[in-house]
Amino acid sequence: MKTRLGMGLFSVLIFFTSSLVMAEPVGITPELSSVEVIHEGKPVLIERNQDNKNTIIDDYALTSRPCPPFCIRPIELAPGVQTIGELEMLDYLVAAGKPESNVLVIDSRTPDWVAKGTIPGSVNIPWTLLKEDTSNPITIAGILEERFGAIDEDELWNFSEVKTLVLFCNGMWCGQSPRNIKTLLKYGYPANKIKWYRGGMQNWQALGLTTVK
Repeated sequence: MKTRLGMGLFSVLIFFTSSLVMAEPVGITPELSSVEVIHEGKPVLIERNQDNKNTIIDDYALTSRPCPPFCIRPIELAPGVQTIGELEMLDYLVAAGKPESNVLVIDSRTPDWVAKGTIPGSVNIPWTLLKEDTSNPITIAGILEERFGAIDEDELWNFSEVKTLVLFCNGMWCGQSPRNIKTLLKYGYPANKIKWYRGGMQNWQALGLTTVK
């Protein structure tokens, strides 16, 4: 009995040891394993989940959300607005955390979605706060001036010194960041100062990248 029990424990140990040995590192690129960004004043390390068997969470597992409203968005959302991927997003996140940065990464989703997790280094400015029919002129003006750097000149907006905005939401089926972007363009925000991470949380989660709540 002791011998059989000992062999059993030995077999279990070998199994788990083999599993650990078989696990392979998950880098961001062959040369890059992680990126440090600043989120709410504190450093956060963005890396990919190292569990080779990790799967996407249920919030992003659905493949067939009703359209409308969850329709597939185009690659080019608007003329002059650059669509970016994960590696470019990481560069902007690093830039956003530097002192006196002129970059702002924006999670355009409503707070209920953000509470489930967001991209480290981003700030939450829901699409509802910028639209005239779901917000108010004082709130909108405050965001444009205090957060984005626009200047109110006799009821005309001067966008010459505004920040570069990088917006995202839930992914290629989500309309929240597209609404934010189209609203900003309507106000006159320069298209070349707007970047869009189309993949959003869907792609971020699918790649196992770090999120924060």
